[in-house]
Amino acid sequence: MTKPGKQDPLHGITLETLLTRLVEKYGWAELASRIDINCFAKDPSISSSLKFLRKTPWARQKVEALYLQSSWTKTQD
Repeated sequence: MTKPGKQDPLHGITLETLLTRLVEKYGWAELASRIDINCFAKDPSISSSLKFLRKTPWARQKVEALYLQSSWTKTQD
């Protein structure tokens, strides 16, 4: 449970937006090296990756963590 006054940093960001931004920033090859999942390494696409990430909580957590660790300009937030 989140504490009052403490907002979820991913609030309002869809998984598709998050993934698209990561691909734009790092590219598929770099994502595959940072997070070892096949949907990033073999014939990657946003669509197939979203399907996998929606069904696989541990992978989604890793992607969300990478997104939060990445630096973004104000216009991307």
